[in-house]
Formats: sequence, structure tokens, C-alpha cells
Amino acid sequence: MRIEKTKNASRNITFGLAQKIYQIIVPFLLRTALIVYLGAEYVGLNSLFISILAVLNIAELGVGNALVFSMYKPIAHDDTKTICALMRLYKIYYIIIGAIVLAAGLVILPFIPQLIKGDVPADVNVYALYLLNLGATVLSYWVLSYKNSILIAHQRTDVSSKVLLGVNTVQYALQFVSLIVFKNYYLYLIIALASQLVINVVTAIIADKLYPKYRAKGKLPKEEIKKINSKIKDLFAGRIGSVVMINVDSIVISAFLGLVMLGKYNNYYYVVNSLVGVFTVLFNGIRSGIGNSLILESKEKNYNNFKTLTFITFWIVGFCCACLAALYQPFMNLWVGDKLMLGYGMVVLFCLYFMIIELGLSMDTFKDAAGLWKQDKYRKLICAALNLIINLILIHFIGIYGILLSTVLVSFIVDLPWLAQNVYKQIFGKKTWEYFKYILVFVLVDIAIAAITAGICYLIPVNNYLTFGAKMIICVIVPNVIMLLVYHRREEFLHARQLVFRMIRRGK
Repeated sequence: MRIEKTKNASRNITFGLAQKIYQIIVPFLLRTALIVYLGAEYVGLNSLFISILAVLNIAELGVGNALVFSMYKPIAHDDTKTICALMRLYKIYYIIIGAIVLAAGLVILPFIPQLIKGDVPADVNVYALYLLNLGATVLSYWVLSYKNSILIAHQRTDVSSKVLLGVNTVQYALQFVSLIVFKNYYLYLIIALASQLVINVVTAIIADKLYPKYRAKGKLPKEEIKKINSKIKDLFAGRIGSVVMINVDSIVISAFLGLVMLGKYNNYYYVVNSLVGVFTVLFNGIRSGIGNSLILESKEKNYNNFKTLTFITFWIVGFCCACLAALYQPFMNLWVGDKLMLGYGMVVLFCLYFMIIELGLSMDTFKDAAGLWKQDKYRKLICAALNLIINLILIHFIGIYGILLSTVLVSFIVDLPWLAQNVYKQIFGKKTWEYFKYILVFVLVDIAIAAITAGICYLIPVNNYLTFGAKMIICVIVPNVIMLLVYHRREEFLHARQLVFRMIRRGK
């Protein structure tokens, strides 16, 4: 069965973007309420727990992607029996994963205070808060989470997006009440826990209605399970590095610089991570379609699709980096004030960080769709180890700047070249240097656009809502006009324009 790739992608992206924009704006308001009504320490505390639990969740790494990848072929051939057996295996694995996360979380419990430098808010018990976060994580695995796999494999993540939008609306409203009326952080977390359970149950009910013939039953041949387990092991090694590399920064900041500095850092990180989240929606919306295409289409067609995706990525990255370079500091000043701001050097580092993350994400999409996990399994693990070592060294010399600088250096020198080698050689049969030669113009144009846009906005020195709006208009016009002038005759631009128009027509 051929998946309707363009139609499903446009539908997934439309609802995914609506969900992501909603989950950027409303949590931003919640974060503001958290700062105003409880204090910056709570933002730091919340960020610390999220990072710890993200590291604990390494038990899951590989299972979801490996099993969804294993569904591509049986879906393409309408093999219902195999899909049902895969769902049953997914269910079993998630029960085991939840138990592992619970056990590991309880082992870490006595050491939580040692991960926080300085005092914690006087009216909270860090152990109780940690257990609430741990409970929410464990239950997210145990309550019907495996049902979502069939939606992902069929490229119907728009269904999950609709469920999240509905449940999150109620969740956020109740959390605002918990902060503004009751000023109770415990209630804030309990509401989040309950919402996750509701999301899992509602998603499972809808998945059953859309695909009633798929039930978690049957057994796979032992050889097939061995292949899946091998993919999981390969994915685990790679994903553990990604999780550690992303989340160890918050733990190091908390341990060496304290919760207030962690709160400052995470306010900035929240902004750039929101942009990364938007990109993730785009790539998640097309990953299953790419997997289907890699099975059914020619290598040349898939390579052209990769070039088009890379071009679109650089266009959006150029626009976003220009906005970050010009608007980051004015926005932070209006939002949290001078006392919770970092230096402009961090803005430059965050722009570089964002560019590198998105370049990796576009290649990762093809790598995951092709199931190239064995060749890639040690990349993120080695990068995470290097990042941690450089973190611990630089934080003593340049403080908070060392945290992000280490990530940028390791990503640029080790991570991206390694990933490009895997994707270009294994999928397209091409040499790695061809990729970097291809993207060099895009990188230089994006950096130049960011500098030009920031320079123009710098000529408007007064910072209030009116001048911020004027700078936003400049950021919308200048980068896109420059890229249109530079790229309008490129073949990738014509292909990208056709693709976007086709997705709009079919998405209606």
C-alpha cells in the first residue's frame, strides 16, 4: 500500500504546527506566571527535573523508532498479521521500560539535593516534586502509549496533534488557576500528570476507531524479533548520547552555578528550543513518507528529495537566525527584564547552536527513515562524552558561556561530519565532501543575512513594544527578500515552490 505522502505530510504538518505554536505560546504564558507568582527558582527547579527524567528515559531510546520503522514494510504490503504482532511487542516493551525508569528514578531519589547548588524554595519538598514528575513519566509508558505507533507508521500524527490541542487547553487553564489563585506548584504538577493519562487514553480510542483491524496480538518469528532487538540496540547507543548531550547542560549548570542561573539559561533555551520544536514537527510529518519512498522509489529521486528538503531547511534557518540575532535580546528585556538576561555572546552561540541542530535534524530524518542505526550508534555517545568533558572544563573559566560553546564545538567538529558521512555514503552512495560543498553557499548566505538584519535593527535603539514590532517587520521582510534574490533561479527553489503549492492543494 502506498501512503499518500504529500497529502498526509501536509495534514500532519498543518495540525502539528498548530499544536506546536499553541504549545509555545501558552506554556510561555505559563512560564511567565511561574516567574511572577512563584519565582525564577521554580523555573530552574522545573528545568532540572525535566533534564533528569529525560536522562532516565534512555530506557525507551530505540524502541519506538525501531518498531515504527519495522511497520513500514508490512503497511506497504497490507500485512495486518505482522502489524498486530509488532503492536503486541511494542506493548510488552513499554511495560518493561516503565518499570526500568521507575527503578532507576527511585535509585537517584536520595541524591537529588546534591544536584542543586544553593537553597531551594522554602515551601517545597524536592523529593515530593521529583516523585510527582517521575510518576507522570512512568504512567506515560504504562497507559496505552503503544497505540500511538500505528498512527505514526501510517503518517497520521495529525490525530495526535488534535488530541493534544484539546487536552492541553483544559490542562493549561487549570494550571493557570493553580498558579494565579492557589500559588501551588504541587497542584500544577498533578494537573500535568493527569493530562498525560487522558492524552494516552483518548489517542488509543481514536486509533482503534481509525484502524479497527489492528490489535496487539500474535507473535513475531524469533528471527524477526532478533532483527528488531538489534535495531533497538543500535538506536539505544545513538539516542542515549543525544539525550545526555541535550540534558546534561541543565544538570551541570544547576550543580555549579545554581537554580537562578539555570532559570536564566533555560529562558533563553526555551525560545530556541521552541523553534527547534517547530522544525521537529515538520520533519516528523514527513518521516514515514520518506521511509515509504526509500522502499518504493529510485535512489536518484530520493536524492533530489533530500536536496529539496535541505534547501527548504536552510531557507527557514536563515530566516530564524536573522530573527534570533535581531530580536533575542529585545524580547528577553521586555519579557523578564535586565536582571534575568544573559550577554549578547550567548545570543550568537544560540544562533550557531540552532543552525547546527537543524542541519542535523534534516539528515537525521533520512537516516531514521532508512533505519541506518547500526552505522550511527556511537556518534552521539562519543559526542555526549566530549561535550560533558569540555563542559566541566570551560564552566570554570568562562562560566555559562562554556556550556553552550562546548555543545557548538563538538557538534560542528565531530557530530555533523560523522552524520553526513553516514547519510551520504549509505543512502545515496556519494562522498561526504559533496554535502559540505553543496551547503557552503547556504551557510554563508544565512550568516550574512543574520548579520545584515541584526545591523539594521540595531539602528532602532529604543526598546519598547512599538519598536519591537518595527524590528519584527524588518525581520520578516529583509531575510526573505535577500534569499529570494539570491536563490530564485536555483533548481531547488523551483522544486521547493512546486512542493509547497502541491501540499497546500492536497491539504485542503
